[in-house]
Amino acid sequence: MSIDIYQDIATAYTAAAKKAPGLKARFEAAGFDPGKVSSLAELSRLPVMKKEELLKLQRENPPFGGFLAADLKEIARIYVSPGPIFEPALPGGGGHGLDLLFKAAGIGAGDIILNTWMYHLVPAGLLFDEAAQASGATIIPGGVGNTELQAQIVAETGVTCICASTAFFLTLAARVIETYGRSAWNVKTAFLGGEMGDWMAKRRRIEADYGVSTWAAYATADLGLVAYEDSGEGYVIHPDRVVQICDPVSGDQLPHGKTGEVVVTARDATWPMIRFGTGDSAFALESNHDGSVRRLSAIQGRVGEAVKVREIFVYPRVIEEVVIATPGAIAAQAVAARENDRDLVRISIVLQENADRANAEAAAKNAFELHARLRVHEIIFVDELPADAPLLVNDKDS
Repeated sequence: MSIDIYQDIATAYTAAAKKAPGLKARFEAAGFDPGKVSSLAELSRLPVMKKEELLKLQRENPPFGGFLAADLKEIARIYVSPGPIFEPALPGGGGHGLDLLFKAAGIGAGDIILNTWMYHLVPAGLLFDEAAQASGATIIPGGVGNTELQAQIVAETGVTCICASTAFFLTLAARVIETYGRSAWNVKTAFLGGEMGDWMAKRRRIEADYGVSTWAAYATADLGLVAYEDSGEGYVIHPDRVVQICDPVSGDQLPHGKTGEVVVTARDATWPMIRFGTGDSAFALESNHDGSVRRLSAIQGRVGEAVKVREIFVYPRVIEEVVIATPGAIAAQAVAARENDRDLVRISIVLQENADRANAEAAAKNAFELHARLRVHEIIFVDELPADAPLLVNDKDS
């Protein structure tokens, strides 16, 4: 890792603290002087900030928790992640780094890309869109759902590349071939969303069955691109990110090859993500001489309580909101399961005696979908739940 990045971090975060009171307070509480950062060891003196902490600060001081080091008039977009967490985005081409992934995959002029990621609230759709434009390719902003129409688009426009969740890619590919025949399938490249479990094996099957090369990146709404595939093992780190693998409790950096929390510092401090704990767990495949990560493994899971369901992380707090919003609800528990290669969420609810179940079911579904932006597969009413029952259970791997 070049010393220049630490010099840039020192300069950028010293200036950012003068504009962002939340950042300044974080530094002062830790006795941390960003101007003295010239190495990873000095950067690591700052305690890790968890996503849950950012969420709490934003609720106390909306919308950005005092962490925006720019004027509101400079903000191009505000994204809304489940929580909700507000993430400001300044103007910037290339999908905030995703163009590096497109370049590695050889995507450029002459390619027609169907982008099936969501375009509203969350950044995925627009970041892929910007990256595609930066590569010189033609982009079709498909968004989510509407399989029949998107299959027709693939067949009739000669789509060569698809950006999609793995599950939707499989659904769409099967529909194109079933409806229009194999000759209508011209897709050679797929940028897929990550899944837990046997995701890499599933990718190999997709490549064999559909004649495509599959690619992926590791990105978060808070940071944009963190790392991306370049045909080597795992993910190569974005040149403007300092990535560490840390103990999820102490925040101390772990030795090379040990699994821990992915902690990221961005060089740009306009949205000052410094020593930010992503909540994802991974390990270093390659390290720089100072111990920072040069190449990251596939994501191993979540270090906290959140559960990934259909590409979206669901937090226990969402279930608390369900109880609050449901008339007569005493307690609730959500279980994330995987059946027939599909993620499902079932919510068990304990109601007060004589509560209206129909109203409760409708309210619970609406509350969950509002806060998690996912549909509930089933609402189950039960007589009781254990007093120590967790709000959210991951049963996807059982």
